[in-house]
Amino acid sequence: MPRTLPVEIAVQDAAGVRVALAAGAARIELCQALGLGGLTPSAGLIEAAAGAAREAGASGFVHVLVRPRGGGFVYDADELDTIVRDIRATAAAGADGVVVGVLTDAGELDLEAVRRFVDAAAGLDVTVHRAVDASADPLASVAALRALGVRRVLTSGGGSDCRAGLATLARMAADSGPLEIMAGGGVRIDDIAALAAAGVDAVHLSARGTATRGGASGPGGGVDGFDMTDAGLVAAAVAAAGLVRR
Repeated sequence: MPRTLPVEIAVQDAAGVRVALAAGAARIELCQALGLGGLTPSAGLIEAAAGAAREAGASGFVHVLVRPRGGGFVYDADELDTIVRDIRATAAAGADGVVVGVLTDAGELDLEAVRRFVDAAAGLDVTVHRAVDASADPLASVAALRALGVRRVLTSGGGSDCRAGLATLARMAADSGPLEIMAGGGVRIDDIAALAAAGVDAVHLSARGTATRGGASGPGGGVDGFDMTDAGLVAAAVAAAGLVRR
């Protein structure tokens, strides 16, 4: 049967929120520093994104990455406390969901920490991100999430990208029960049909381009280019997802 596959777009600013809304994305993952894999966005950006979604009449749209630093996903007690505090602040700022992930020193999904995050979310949608793919056994990690109140998992199927993990994504989708499997990791427009055929519930991509504003930034200001959400790529992804058959 024909079915539209929901598309989630990772965005880093208010302009990206508006682009995703206008192009028909199902939701966004709001973050900053995608070059580091994404970090927790500012409170002001969360409020702006939630306000834009409300004005557009979009429900369940703003999902916020809560990740205190780059690097791996093994966190100490202070970092775990920061994540819990940021989840609560994200809820207070009007977000619809949070995106989290954490591993133990042994490389397993830290289920007790995930329970803390779900409790802190207090009813918001919870997505567990690609920490699953960095775990020792991605299939077992996904299976363990079913009983924790997590809504969905963002995963490449344990591969370096969604193409490498396609077979595992299909196994995850077949055995996930109520847990939604969202394919992410290097997703290209041409991948969407194959991902739909694998049975995933949604796809995730950043649809990034590069913009400049005002020329070079000067000493100490970094490079003059910065990420922007490419409206054409978002529209193409949404169009492709609307043409798939499942």
